[in-house]
Amino acid sequence: MSIFKTKPIASLIAETEGKQGLKKALGPFDLTMLGIGCIIGTGIFVLTGVAAADLTGPALVLSFIFSGLACCFAALCYAEFASMIPVAGSAYTYGYAGLGEIWGWIIGWDLILEYAVGIATVAIGWSGYAVNLLNNMGIHLPKAIVSSPMEGGVINIPAMLIIGLIAWLLISGVRNTSGVNGVIVIIKVAVVLLFIVLAVWHVKPGNWTPFMPFGFKGVISGAAVVFFSYIGFDAVSTAAEETRNPQKDMPKGIIYSLLICTVLYIAVSAILTGIVKYTAYQTTAGHNAPVAYALDLIGIHWGAALVSVGAICGITSVCLVLMYGQSRIFFAMARDGLIPKVLGGVSKKHQTPAVSTIIVASVCALTAGFFPISIVSELVSIGTLIAFIIVCAGTIVLRYKRKDLKRAFKAPFFPVTPILGIFSCAYLITGLQPATWIRFVVWFILGIIVYCAYSYKHSALRKDRVPESGEKV
Repeated sequence: MSIFKTKPIASLIAETEGKQGLKKALGPFDLTMLGIGCIIGTGIFVLTGVAAADLTGPALVLSFIFSGLACCFAALCYAEFASMIPVAGSAYTYGYAGLGEIWGWIIGWDLILEYAVGIATVAIGWSGYAVNLLNNMGIHLPKAIVSSPMEGGVINIPAMLIIGLIAWLLISGVRNTSGVNGVIVIIKVAVVLLFIVLAVWHVKPGNWTPFMPFGFKGVISGAAVVFFSYIGFDAVSTAAEETRNPQKDMPKGIIYSLLICTVLYIAVSAILTGIVKYTAYQTTAGHNAPVAYALDLIGIHWGAALVSVGAICGITSVCLVLMYGQSRIFFAMARDGLIPKVLGGVSKKHQTPAVSTIIVASVCALTAGFFPISIVSELVSIGTLIAFIIVCAGTIVLRYKRKDLKRAFKAPFFPVTPILGIFSCAYLITGLQPATWIRFVVWFILGIIVYCAYSYKHSALRKDRVPESGEKV
């Protein structure tokens, strides 16, 4: 059987209706909150300072616009897939159904790296903000329990605790998770709006000169780095199987969350570089907490404190949504037999993928507890960009191969939209560092080895000899 054999879409949907299916509990508002919960977080509270200081200067606003456009093209393709194939697994499932098993595996393996690195990195960032807030309250924790061995400590307990808490929420049921996430999202959006209201009056147009100090190449490099900020809508699509009316609600959740966050990103990046010179963010504080740091520089210290609280909330929800997405991808791949079936176990009480959630949480907690994460946003960005390219290509393939499929939502201006998505994402990849390419290639080669040694032999599609998508039974 060819490694390019696609999984029947009817079979994918049938799986969601049996014992292996997940509980349907989410609506359009929940999905929008899920997207915003992941999109607004590390990107707006951390990466804005790094990108402005080292790559873009005031042109940071252009980087967010370019990244937002690339995401917009990909989001429309995601929305079409999600309305057509309302199944857990996100881009992995879409690649499997549209392009074939090997492409599904490649994108699933890619997403495992993207989400795992993201979860550990975000948890360590959460620990840093939490420890800093406790210090301001006069509570000083020993370095031994808040830093990794490579940073002079023994173990980063706060990072491990937040991962454990989020895993418990996810296992207890998606309805509980959605409710907690909704509260967190409201808090952090309020904090972002507070920053805009407080800081906009302190903007000095002179700080925007020179506008593009690192040239256009710097803008593209900045766009590639801040692309990490947009992975939230990708995570929305992993919830398709738990959505009450996925054909209508998934496109709304994906597009609404992306539009809302893009507008906020553009506003914050313009204000950040307008209230102080971009060179001010070259300090450690400017890199790690640019929004709070900017308010401190203009004398609004109480606002900086509130922003720090909002940052902790924001990073918490990012970690929650990333782990949610990672566990659902594991669940989908295990159900297909490409990784051990045990990872696809569903809790009878809560109808959630408990086993995969526990495994993901354990690996990420150990990573966050004992290692400093130096491969920050770029490795996540390249994984996301590759996933988007495959989804856009899959949209084109299915439009021609499976014209019979019902599409509640269609990406407009076909085939221009998916083609622009492919080229814009590929162009952004060129802005990443060569070291990131090397790390990704090593992970890719390892994935091919695992596929050949285990996944090819244990594929449920191969064992059951299910007819290919579009093939008559």
